[in-house]
Amino acid sequence: MSTNIIYCYSGSGHCLDMAKSIARELGDTDIVMMRSFPAKTDAREAKRVGFVFSCMAGGLPGKMEEYVKAIQVSPDAYTFAVEQYAGYLGCGLRKINDIVPLDYWTGVSNHSTAIWLMPHILTFPPTTPKMAQKRVDHKARTVAKAVLAGKRTGKNPPKANLFELMSNGLGKTNSKRVKKFAANDSCIGCGTCEKVCPQKNIRLENGKPVFGTDCIGCLSCVQLCPKQAINIGKITEKRERFPNRKVQARELTEQIIHID
Repeated sequence: MSTNIIYCYSGSGHCLDMAKSIARELGDTDIVMMRSFPAKTDAREAKRVGFVFSCMAGGLPGKMEEYVKAIQVSPDAYTFAVEQYAGYLGCGLRKINDIVPLDYWTGVSNHSTAIWLMPHILTFPPTTPKMAQKRVDHKARTVAKAVLAGKRTGKNPPKANLFELMSNGLGKTNSKRVKKFAANDSCIGCGTCEKVCPQKNIRLENGKPVFGTDCIGCLSCVQLCPKQAINIGKITEKRERFPNRKVQARELTEQIIHID
């Protein structure tokens, strides 16, 4: 068992990049991916247990809440969580705190990957992707320092009841939006979209992706397509993608990533 465990949900690589940055500072850390049911749920021997994830429609991404409930954490472990968000913190941190009480929690803003909603460059306050990455890198170092020092936030994350209602209604919205997913003639049939879909909602037929209805809106397929061939109707055709350039698509499909 590693000294530290970080449970990570990452759609386009940004949260995995942050989890890896924190892990390098902590040393001896297992990053357990939560895009599917986690490969390691018994964390009782870990000295520190953390969560790094993105805000999705105001709440936790995918089935992360369900997965967190399956994790066993020692009452003596130091616990922490970091959320990346575009415009608002939402209720994700509070949901985790209600399951695994957090000693330390924080958030950091980044560009939006939900480009069906708005171009990723519309950040508040406005910033470039390069500067956003610099801010996230700095935040990762700050978090690692706080964790190693045993810092405690001293209060619970906000309830954000409005965002919980928004998050609960996400399923219906995604089921409608997924009907607009399509690959254009730039598609080379590489299968990246099929591999990175956490719901196994994409399959290749005759070298082209076919989309099912079990979509959680992570947009991994849109963001990570090497040819930017996948779009949601016409609205995303001219919008720049925003995957994390420091993370490879295959890393998102791994179950556990160990950092010494």
